[in-house]
Amino acid sequence: MQLSYWEQKSWLSNVNFTIVGSGIVGLSCALQLKEKYPKSKVLILEKGILPQGASTKNAGFACFGSASELLDDLNAHSEDEVVNLVVKRWQGLYQLRTMIGDTNLDFQPHGGYELFIDKDAQLESECLSKLDYLNKLLSPVFKQDVFSVKPNKFGFKNVRPNLIFNQFEGQIDTGKMMNTLLKKVQEKGINILNNTTVTDYQDQNNRVVVNTNHFQLTTEKLLIATNGFASKLGIDKVSPARAQVLITKPIKNLEIKGTFHLDKGYYYFRNIDNRILFGGGRNLDFKGETTTDFATTDQIQNSLEYLLKTTILPDADFEIDQRWTGIMGVGSQKEAIVKALDNNVLCGVRLGGMGVAIGSLIGQELGDLV
Repeated sequence: MQLSYWEQKSWLSNVNFTIVGSGIVGLSCALQLKEKYPKSKVLILEKGILPQGASTKNAGFACFGSASELLDDLNAHSEDEVVNLVVKRWQGLYQLRTMIGDTNLDFQPHGGYELFIDKDAQLESECLSKLDYLNKLLSPVFKQDVFSVKPNKFGFKNVRPNLIFNQFEGQIDTGKMMNTLLKKVQEKGINILNNTTVTDYQDQNNRVVVNTNHFQLTTEKLLIATNGFASKLGIDKVSPARAQVLITKPIKNLEIKGTFHLDKGYYYFRNIDNRILFGGGRNLDFKGETTTDFATTDQIQNSLEYLLKTTILPDADFEIDQRWTGIMGVGSQKEAIVKALDNNVLCGVRLGGMGVAIGSLIGQELGDLV
């Protein structure tokens, strides 16, 4: 692609910071850099027409972990590590709400629920028996009990009678969140070039040469915020994880309100605009869902529809309106990776499906690392 003098001069010359990825992390990082270095030239390169990955495709949960998820995390992490993960997620949500504003997020503090299908009686029993333990573990963070038990008032069928309620969970409008973030970035004079894929880069001590599918540019610092696509730029310990989602058409007299978790968080659903948004099922095919392909699969979509019909909306007539996927970045550990990869190359990746909760915080940390 041949660039004009004007294009080269206005967009690609004298770039101080180049950020790869215009999701929550990348945009938050750009704002942090402009705050620290007001006169700097910041450029964001985005491979998609819209932010690709998960930032505009997630379910909009303002959460930090259900009871079963936290107990599962304790199998692979120490108590201190799990508490630190929750602290970071809670701080991240507070920062996001402060930066964007609850009105622009359409933040709804309806609380979150965990339900257990009949075959998960043992998991339910374990979670109920350890609620006091979890509340005590998290009491230094929240100063109140996080989890309590509520009856099934939503008409769910083929589930255990008790729901575990998290009073601190909420939901947001993902589109409004990203629209506001993009406007904030543009107001700061930060350029975003969409449909631009970074193919490789070379750190040359005092600068970084960045190659894309359209052009080459040089920049003082390169910051990688691609999360689920991090391995494509040579960052190890991060694997892509596809999340499949569907949403119904509007349902008359829908009384379900809140965010809901099933099967250790592998399934999740919520209300939005009198619809049910339902996602998950990655645990049915971990190998197949370790991909950056945005296609949906019959296996998982059929599973979502089956649970809608038999468990979530058993007495309602509904139609599926849309289906889509998002690509997360996960690894064997839940802690995000924020570090220098070379003298002038840094990254903020592996958000572990908690991008809404920690994305803005990781972006700020990445900017502060410069």
